Formats: sequence, structure tokens, C-alpha cells
Amino acid sequence: MGKQTRQARPRRPLSLAFAAATSLTLAAGVLAAPANAAGTDPAPTTQITVDGDDVRAGNVNGLTYKGLGLLSCNSTSNLLMDYKAEHPERYWQLIKVLFGGRNPMINHVKIEMGSDTNTSTGADPATMRTRDEYADASRSPGFQLAADAKTVNPGLKVSILRWNMPQWVQTEWNKGTGSDDMYRWYKETILDAYEKYGYMVDYVDPDTNETQNPDLSFIKWYKKALVADEDFADPRYGIPADQRDEVAKAYHGIKLVASDENQTKKIGPALLTDTELFGAVDAVGYHYNTDDRVDGDPADATYQPYTKLATGSTPNGQDKEVWYSEGTASFGYTDYRVNNTEGPDGASTGIGGVQSALDLANRLVKSNANSQRSHYIFQPAIGSFYEGAQYSHKELVSARDPWSGYVHYDASLYVMQQFTQFARTGWENGTNTAGIWRTVPEATYSGVSGTENVDGSNGAPSYMTLAAPDKKDFSTVVVNDSDQARTYRIKAENLDLGDDPTMEVWETRAADTGQSYGANFKHLVDEQRPDGDGFYTYTVKPRSITTLTTLDRSGDKETLSRLPRSGERTVLDTDATGKRHDTGDRVLYADDFGYAHESASYLKSRGNQPRYMVDNTGAWEVGKDADGGNVLYQYMDQSMKDTAAWNKSTPNTTVGDFRWENYTASVDVAFPDADGGRVTLGVRQQKGMTAADAAYGVGIGPDGSWTFSEYGTVIEQGTVAPSDHYRLAVEAKGATITTYIDGKAVSTYEDPTPESEGRVKLGTDFHKTAFDNLKVEKIAGYTPYADAQLDNMDSAVGYDGTWSRNAAYGDANDWYRSTSTSSTAGASVTVPFTGTGIDLVGGNDGTAVLDVRVDGKLVAKDAGTAASAKRTAAYALRGLPEGRHTATFVLRSGKLVVDAFDAISGNVSGKADTRSLRTALDAVGTPRQEEYTADSWMLFDTARSAAKAGLRGQGGLDTIGARQLAARLAAAYDGLVRADGS
Repeated sequence: MGKQTRQARPRRPLSLAFAAATSLTLAAGVLAAPANAAGTDPAPTTQITVDGDDVRAGNVNGLTYKGLGLLSCNSTSNLLMDYKAEHPERYWQLIKVLFGGRNPMINHVKIEMGSDTNTSTGADPATMRTRDEYADASRSPGFQLAADAKTVNPGLKVSILRWNMPQWVQTEWNKGTGSDDMYRWYKETILDAYEKYGYMVDYVDPDTNETQNPDLSFIKWYKKALVADEDFADPRYGIPADQRDEVAKAYHGIKLVASDENQTKKIGPALLTDTELFGAVDAVGYHYNTDDRVDGDPADATYQPYTKLATGSTPNGQDKEVWYSEGTASFGYTDYRVNNTEGPDGASTGIGGVQSALDLANRLVKSNANSQRSHYIFQPAIGSFYEGAQYSHKELVSARDPWSGYVHYDASLYVMQQFTQFARTGWENGTNTAGIWRTVPEATYSGVSGTENVDGSNGAPSYMTLAAPDKKDFSTVVVNDSDQARTYRIKAENLDLGDDPTMEVWETRAADTGQSYGANFKHLVDEQRPDGDGFYTYTVKPRSITTLTTLDRSGDKETLSRLPRSGERTVLDTDATGKRHDTGDRVLYADDFGYAHESASYLKSRGNQPRYMVDNTGAWEVGKDADGGNVLYQYMDQSMKDTAAWNKSTPNTTVGDFRWENYTASVDVAFPDADGGRVTLGVRQQKGMTAADAAYGVGIGPDGSWTFSEYGTVIEQGTVAPSDHYRLAVEAKGATITTYIDGKAVSTYEDPTPESEGRVKLGTDFHKTAFDNLKVEKIAGYTPYADAQLDNMDSAVGYDGTWSRNAAYGDANDWYRSTSTSSTAGASVTVPFTGTGIDLVGGNDGTAVLDVRVDGKLVAKDAGTAASAKRTAAYALRGLPEGRHTATFVLRSGKLVVDAFDAISGNVSGKADTRSLRTALDAVGTPRQEEYTADSWMLFDTARSAAKAGLRGQGGLDTIGARQLAARLAAAYDGLVRADGS
């Protein structure tokens, strides 16, 4: 969209609110620069000339700004189809936010074809598990995501590549004879996606993802095979005779990408020196590095090869697309990162800092400035897999609770819109009339440090200019990820800006003190005309991104729109169907894999993938048993297992809610493979990607040998009668874990340092195995789950004293990659919550000693903490009256790491066992207040009153809470100090 008519109305003044907030003066169309943040010196100035003669309208590949893409792979999209089924309104809202509108944010879905193996955060299903199996693209959510995205963005591009390959391809490939099998896998997958979804893949990378040595001979072989292929009549493809010519034409038009290298940059020089390769490859890309290669002399093919390819400085003058073909999104939630202490003198870095939204923006700018890449692909943009897997919490959108419809839209999306909403992005058409904006290398620069996790704290200029090919509009995006302001003076030359060259200034940064969180996200802060010397001048604030554009977007509904609210993140608690939310029964979740309450096409539409399951390794799919009923199979057997997986493990899949606490999980298992097999059922899985990452699990084979394990370490073992089927169950209530086989308890384990929360895991070895009638049930007298979680960086959490609150380079095993740490006696943290208790979660060494207050009353003094792994509780407080509370934890000594707080639900089925309370009250008797010091008596009296309330039937009290009340009473009694000092 070009410039809207401005002549009919006067220049719009700044709003009174803005003028009052900034105290800046506007004179002669120039916004006066404020004082430097560090003192009275003026902000440094950068001058930019946007010259229309530098806008290369004839460069239709390299400099056309394609904007952003996303990668679907490694289980990152696994739960999206559950969102589509359970909360279609939220799913389609997500589709419109990311792919819709006049200026789509995402223009490309890149699909890494799965092989049932874990190549990062989990496994995507193989579309063909054997050579003769018909391809089924519907198993992979990426193909359906692309189809749905195309309904709102018809110009969206789709590409595929491989990392690992199914065993039937791998076997031949290892022999050096696998080219035909590789081609077959690609072709049949592409044609199946076309048959099911109606689109032809636009790009294929035939080489290995993140190769260190591009396979140049196979790339050229694949191109020849692609264009020479005339076989579209095979019944396997399912293409009607009257569509084959159309399909053939579209298929022959598929372009090649090479070579998706990770850090290395070998394909660029190869293209410049190999004419056949140059003709075969249409787009080049590499990962996690912003810079070009600069070996040798400027005339050498190894010197800035990607810049040469993009700008057309090639032997035949043809320009090529250059992509940042895989990069990270913002780490953690920006909502929380803004509360860090990573800036100078413990100040916040706002939406900036390493691995932040502004870091991400600087990657876009620097990769374009240094290597002319005009396309950035997120891995991933959507995080739709369970937290706790490798690389979790690095996305723009988090969609991990399909039962609740909760979707978190990160503020980094506003940062990305500062690029995409102020230019026409995408791919040019064959006649070069689509009006896609060009990058302008002469008006683009980045001096920030780093090549992957870039650091803009040095205050160096970082800006990127995009311009319409007709030279009637331009936008300059400026990133300032430092604590110093910087002034930019921009002059337009040889551009046709018309009679109204007004420039709008749009900004995104964190809130100022007293403002609401999103007050400064993507908002119009100024309009100005060039001064007498032809310059637009604006001072860019610290830790912000600013777009200076000649487009008129001040009244544009799409530009002014806000991201959707996240919604409530309710716990997975259903009725016996597993479909309907129901907190009033004994069932937490159930799945008989029949899906009688769904439409007839439910399973077929999702490639027979089960509901709510995220596969870490293995081929998990619903199929028919010998009686014609639906069961869940794990198909990856001995013939399929020897793939070159990055994260090798035995097959396992995960289901459930990380907040589940006390429950019994049970499932029917069977062994249809004549060669044997072994299965596991695990509970309280919080992190990791193997079956052994469940805190507690039972394993069994058809010979009847069973094991009970804690985090994969065998604690107890035994034998039951051999059988081809069993019903397994694990009951986890507090620290007591009981294992059942066919309804009979075979082991009971008391864990001195229990894992208290987590999901259910199913696992197998490499044999075909079957599962049915999965059920997760509440335990009478025990709280089934935590209602809510509050991150340590949440604005509702208050800190006093000395704390280090960090997010940069955060561990994926920390919630949202952030922690708050103190070793200063007297430092405290205060958290509001609703429930009957609260867990302080974080990886701790057990040295911290705490005083704990609830609603202003001391409830625990000199309380010890556990040596706890990440995502587990270092301190658990239970037995509070159900309702709203405020807890304060004061560090007396040692070191305390705070990651998150889990608020415990009062939804308890059945009556708690309160015998411990009666015993404790009897033990303390009736001491007299006047005999003890006021402080020690106050703690004792609080504990005794709480114990009596619990004994009277306190609402929401569970057995664990009762035991804690009893323990706190005993401790308070032991801590009584006699007033006479005796």
C-alpha cells in the first residue's frame, strides 16, 4: 500500500498526552534531541542518506524483502492441531495474527521432514516409514499449518528439507545408492501434500539440514531429476488424469535451496565458481550467523560471496535469494524479561539485552547489513510443544495448553511488526509488478557486536532501510539496544515522495515508571517534515526499536491493532471422555483413543495422531487392533530404529499438565510384535526428552519381568506371570509412590526428596507395542494439582534487598529462562497467590535458610530448603486456608535461587487424613503464654491455631497440608523460648 492522501488535512499534532509525557519541543518540523541518558552531553548523531538511485527495482531475488518465515519441526508444532480441534476460534485467531492482513508478518512455512527421531526438542512423524508405505503428509502438523496459513495469505511460500531420514532411506544412503530412495521420499511427500491440501511446495533443500559440507553433486543430481520427471500417473500419487499436466507444471517449477549450513559458509563460493550449481540453486541460506564470509581478496569468490549473490555481482549478473534460513526467536517471555537487572548498576534492559526482542531485531538488521539476507526464518516462531524439552521458551507465540486455549503472544511480535508493517514484503511476481519493497544496502548498517547472540549495548548505530520499487515511499528501521540515546538524521534524495513528505515515527520499547506494561508497544510518537536542509531528525530512545516511515499509517486499523490477550491457562482436568473440562469428578484426564465424541474425520485429518501427545522419539499413531478397536501403537521397531538421530533415545511420548501433582496414571499395554518388546509408564515428568525423565516409572515386558525406577535408576524389580498384555498403574501421592500390575501393588517407595509435579510418559523399546485406555485419576484426600504458576520475573512478585535477576543466556530448564538469585541475609521476595499453599521452585544447593510469613504472620522460622533440581520445589508451604494470600520469604543465610512459584489448588476430592494434627495437638498440650517470650509464643500460637482449624475441617485441606501443619506446630513448640531465660 502506498501513501494515502495527506493534502486534504492539516499535519496532525502530537497528542497532548505524548507532549506532556516527553516534555519535548517541536520546532521547524524537527524533534529536539533530549539530553543523553548518561548526562548532559547530546546524543551521538548518525546521518543516513536514502538515495532513490540505490533502490534496485530490477533486483527481484536478492534485495526483495521477503520478511519473516517460520520453521515447523522437531515437535515444535505438535499441539497446534489440538488447538484447531479444541479451540478453533483461538487457532484461527493465531493464523490471522501471524499470516493475515495486508502486511503479513510470516510469509513462509518451512517444514523439516520428520523421521520419528528426536532432532532437537522432539520428533516429527515420518511421512513414509517404509519404502512401500503411501506417503501421509497429514501426520506432520507443518503441512496442515501451511495449508491453513495460505487461506489468509495466498502468497505464502512453503519449503521442505530433511535432517535425518527414515531407516529405509538411510540404509541405501549409507551404501552410496540412496539417491533414488531420497528422491522418492521427497516426491511422494510433496505430491501427497498437494493431493491433501491443494498446494505445491515452492522450495526444496535436497541436502542435509545444518551440513558442514554441502553435497554439491546430489544437489545437481536432484535438480536434474526434478525437471526431467514426467511420471505423475502412478496410482500411488492419487492424481486424477485431468490434473496431471497441471501438477507436472507446478512440480517442475519447484525451486532449490542450498545448503542450510550451520555457521559454515561453503555454498556461496561454490555457487560463484560452478556454473551448473549456480543454475540449479535459486536460494541460499545458512544458520545462526549474521556475517558474510570475507576470505581472500575482494575479487575472490570467498570474499563476501553472499553479498555478491544478493546484489547480482555474479558472473552472469543474476541475483539470488539469500536467507537467514534458521535463527532463534526471543528467549523467554518479554513480559518477564523487562524486570531483569542486567543493565548498568542493576537497571533493567527493558525489551533489550542479549537474546531479547531487540537482540532479535538487531539480527535481522545485521544479517542484512553484513550479508544481504532479506529473509529470516524462526526456529520456532510458534512453541506448541510441552515445556521442559531442549530449547524451550524461544518463540514469538507460545501455544502449549490446547485444552485451555491459552496462547501467549510475546511483545517481540510488536518488534517484528516494526519491520513488516511498514513495507510490502514477500516475493516478486514474474512480471516484477507486485511492488515488493527492496532493501537498500547503502542505507543499512549495523555496528553491534556478535554474530549470533548479538549485543547492542555498545550503542553503535544499527538501522535497515526498505524502499518501494517505484521510489514513492521508504522506511528506516532503527534498533537501539543500549542505554544511550542516539540521534538519526535522514535525508531523502532522488525519491518521489509527492507533495506531502511527512514522516511518521513509530516506536516499541518497555513501559516507563507508572505506565502499563504495553503502553509503548508499536505506537506513533511523532510526525515531521524535513527541515530546511532536507533532513528528518529524531532521537531514538534507549532500549527501543523505531521505524521512520513516509507511509501514512496513523489511522490504519491494522497498524494500530493490539495483539490478542492470552486467556486463562487452566489446568488439564477433564471428565472421563477426556474431552470436556470438569473439575468435579475423580478423573484428571482419559484417552481410549476411540474419540467417539469427535467427527468421523478427526483422526484422518491429523494423520491418526493421538490427542495432546508430544512425541520425543518414536512413531506414535492410533491404529486398529485385532478386534477392530482403536489403540495407540508405537510402530518404530527393529527395522526402523537405526537412523542418525541427533538426540538418540528409545521411543517415548508425553501427555498432560506440568502442574499435575498427586494422581494415579494407568494404561493397558500389549505386545503385538512377535519378537518381544518392553513398555514403560512414567509419572511426574517435568523436563527432559527420554522415558527416564519421568520422575517415577514402571517398565515391563511380555516375560513378566518388571522394574520400578526413579529417573531411570532401578529402585526395585520383580516378576509376574508372563502375558501378552497388562494393565500398569503408578500412584504418586506426596512422597509415596506405589506401582500396580493388573491391579495388584508390587512396590511402594518413599522418596526422601520427592519430585512433586509433572506429566505422564509412555515409553517403549524398538518393538511395535500397543497402549489403550489411558487414565489419570485424582487421589482421595490429596490435592491433584497446582492451580497457577507465577514466574520469578512476574511484575506481581516483589523483591527487597540485593537480588540478581537474569534472563540473558538463561537455561531452558529454568522457566522462561530466567532466575532471581540472592546470597544476602535479609533479602526477601513477596508473592501474591490464591490457593492453599505455594511451592518455591528453582535449582538450589540447599544452603538457604528462610523465615516465611503469610499475610503478615510468621509461619516458619529458620526453615531449611532442599537441594533441588531445576523446575522442582526447594521449599513447599501447604495447609493454608483456601483463598487469597501473600507470602514473604526472607533469606536468613545461604543462597536462594527463585525460578517460579506454584500456587496449590484447594480442589481436593475426598477427606484429608488429619490424624497427624490430633497427634501434634496432643503432644504440645496446653502451655501458658506468660511463660514464653512474645516472639516465640506468637509463632507457636499461629501454628496451633492453624492446626486446630485444620482439624475442624478447613476447606481445601489435603493430607499433605495436614502433615505440614502438624510439622510446623511441632517445630514452633520446640522453638518456644522461656521468658525467664531458663
